[in-house]
Amino acid sequence: MVGSVNKVILLGNLGRDPDIRSMQSGSKMASFSIATSKRWKDKNTQEQKEKTSWHNIVVFGDGLVDIVEKYVKKGSKIYVEGELQTRKWQDQDGKDRYTTEVVLQGYNCNLTLLDSRNQSTNIENQSNNTQDNSISDDNFDSSTNDSSDLDEDIPF
Repeated sequence: MVGSVNKVILLGNLGRDPDIRSMQSGSKMASFSIATSKRWKDKNTQEQKEKTSWHNIVVFGDGLVDIVEKYVKKGSKIYVEGELQTRKWQDQDGKDRYTTEVVLQGYNCNLTLLDSRNQSTNIENQSNNTQDNSISDDNFDSSTNDSSDLDEDIPF
């Protein structure tokens, strides 16, 4: 039996632009919040209802933070997998406060951008976009040719 599992999976939209900070060690971190919504029909009134929940996300690791900094903006749709952590801190009055966050750090996390590629690459140079598209088209053609060759080798 496995001892325990701490894994959070969320798919939602950013409520604000990510906040990028440098830590004392020199590495960067990103923090932002995403909204997830639940919809249902009220049995009594037949009215559509919706409840939105907000989740604080913290990203560590310079590579992943660079991607967040360049491509993730308010309204972006993202998929995240991380670990739930609660940390203790003190407010200005010296009272203990607790914050629960989804932390993306290390090898067991995932951040996937779900917005269309064209929207997220508008910042990039147009020549890069045409090169990327031609490479993708070439790869698609060669992969379909390879798959038809493989079908001939299957013995059943």
